[in-house]
Amino acid sequence: MPEKLTGLKIKNFILDTLFPISCLSCGAPDVWLCPECFSKIKILPDQVCPYCEKVFAETGAVCPACKISYLKKNDQPPLDSLVVAAKYADGNLARLVHAFKYNFVQDLSLPLGNLLVRAATVNDLPLPDLIVPVPLHPRRLRWRGFNQAERLADYLAQNLAPGMIIPIGKNIIRRRIYTPPQMKIKNYRERQKNLAGAFVINPPSPVLGRGAGSEGEGLQGKTILLVDDICTTGSTLLECARALKLGGAKKVHALVLARQEMGKKK
Repeated sequence: MPEKLTGLKIKNFILDTLFPISCLSCGAPDVWLCPECFSKIKILPDQVCPYCEKVFAETGAVCPACKISYLKKNDQPPLDSLVVAAKYADGNLARLVHAFKYNFVQDLSLPLGNLLVRAATVNDLPLPDLIVPVPLHPRRLRWRGFNQAERLADYLAQNLAPGMIIPIGKNIIRRRIYTPPQMKIKNYRERQKNLAGAFVINPPSPVLGRGAGSEGEGLQGKTILLVDDICTTGSTLLECARALKLGGAKKVHALVLARQEMGKKK
């Protein structure tokens, strides 16, 4: 007797019929990126300083010159390091990211999350106390239906450290200002202005403590891993890291899939 079709099965049947799954690179059936095409995405062996982007920096740490620049302003670098997994110019990665963000293929969080785990391992990123995804403004979240950074954070929490689950602080940072997408702004300084003050730590909770997330994890003295899909100038990561440091975080490291080029900083 034929299996009874539920509403979900009917929906999946229609989607599979109208939009069959196939490798985004070579067209192989039943997979978004086949193993052969996935293997062509190479993890970057070298990282650079997240601020000047010129000096080779092991594990993506801040170079001495940029540290001194902050010290002269009686400040400290918001980001302690930035690890970029692969080159965005790699056609396979660009296709995956585009389908993930703009075609809403949430299943792609698995291969993309795997890339982040590999990059974190290769670059010896310190094990964080808490993983924090870059938040979306509620308006953009309603449009997309999910936060791609949260999906990547979910994968990292389960797979970054074998045998343990790292807490995720999904509600720690709030994007309080709806800003134009960074991709639409080509000038580096304008991108910085666009995000100034856009991120804040959520108000203290009388039960969970200062800046607590949904898991009850505060920030005080903690090492945070900030996660996003793509960065260009790094303005979003810097503003989020600044908010986390103001909230009490001791160290903030960032991990992204790729960095898009937009020319020299002006």
